[in-house]
Amino acid sequence: MTLKNITLVGAPVDVGAGQRGCLMGPDAYRTAGLFETLETLGHMVRDLGNLSPEVVEQAVLPNAVVKNFSEIASWTRALHAYARKLGREPGVPIYMGGDHALAAGTVTGHAAAAHELGRPLFVLWLDAHSDFNTLESTGSGNLHGTPLAFACGLPGFDGFLGHPLKHPLKPENVEVLGVRSIDREERELLVKHSVGISDMRMIDETGIGALLSPFLDRVRAANGLLHVSLDVDFLDPEIAPAVGTTVPGGVTLREAHLVMEMLHDSGLVSSLDLVELNPFLDDRGRTARLMVNLVGSLFGRRVFDRITRSF
Repeated sequence: MTLKNITLVGAPVDVGAGQRGCLMGPDAYRTAGLFETLETLGHMVRDLGNLSPEVVEQAVLPNAVVKNFSEIASWTRALHAYARKLGREPGVPIYMGGDHALAAGTVTGHAAAAHELGRPLFVLWLDAHSDFNTLESTGSGNLHGTPLAFACGLPGFDGFLGHPLKHPLKPENVEVLGVRSIDREERELLVKHSVGISDMRMIDETGIGALLSPFLDRVRAANGLLHVSLDVDFLDPEIAPAVGTTVPGGVTLREAHLVMEMLHDSGLVSSLDLVELNPFLDDRGRTARLMVNLVGSLFGRRVFDRITRSF
């Protein structure tokens, strides 16, 4: 196993979601032993604490349903700058969220860093939702449903960074895995822009490993960097209840660990989001511990190294 320099960064964003509570996520990961899990595996780990948002002007948008735009813009600018800096340094940053709106900053920051390094960025989006709505198409107005569209350069988001996105992610370099809830207009945008989609039916019919393997081969062939964005609702809510956007029929515990083990074996992961953990909705820290165990698998913990716990 190749040992890594891992940087933990807290991003207590929760104004992008419809239900508050994700701001407690970073400390829940710390309490559940994320630092210790990675350190026990031999990695060098540092925790930089929690980021703070920048101060931006209040924006007036044509779509009145959009919520907390200026607040999300504040976080996007702070996270973009930080991710761009960390993306140019050796090691693997882990962004502990926080709702999925934080990826508007992390993904675009790493895309900018990848451009400067002369390498393409690929994104594996592990989520029940594709988060590919625009500011015009969103029905809920919750901006945790828009970060992937922004990162891929769809129009209307200039206010996030205060200027047009300079280095958008190529939509064909994105794979959304485990999706099972997509809005109609969002589906049309995904097809139009050739985003890779592997929904739960495909997983049921083909197997999650057979779907992930060709994407990893593409990343390797392109000498790409790989950003993984892991949403709690990727998992079935029966095993991971601490999320405000539960969608039944998610991936199983074993399927999730297989994805993490394959990512570890590939050696391709260069940055990671952990998003949508809402400790207010958890059962005695059950979901936080599960997410920490998945990160352990991503960074080299093998099946027979795990301690069996009763919930």
